[in-house]
Order: sequence, then C-alpha cells, then structure tokens
Amino acid sequence: MFFNFGFKNKTVKELRKNKSFTARELALELKVNESLILRVDGRKLKDVPDPLYSRLVKVLKD
Repeated sequence: MFFNFGFKNKTVKELRKNKSFTARELALELKVNESLILRVDGRKLKDVPDPLYSRLVKVLKD
C-alpha cells in the first residue's frame, strides 16, 4: 500500500537518472521523440499529461 510513497513527487529527470537512462534511450524505449522527453524532464511525474504518464510509469517504476 505504501511501497512507492513519493514516487509521483519526483521529477522525470530524477527518475530517469535513477534508472540510468539518457533522454534519447528513454525516448527510444517509449517510442516518442526525444524533444518530448526533454520538455517534460523538469516536471514532477504527477504533472505529466496522462498518455505519456502511463507509459513513463511502466518504464521508470520497475
């Protein structure tokens, strides 16, 4: 129930760096443009638009 406490409050960049992904590698994994990843890099995960949010959570959570 409390396993990922604070996961949504971290920025995409923090989560990406914790998994050792570059912006390009994450974009290839999600099959989106690198510019889209760079655009949301500074946002907290909870502030990312929903279609991209669900794809990011699948990759960054495991």
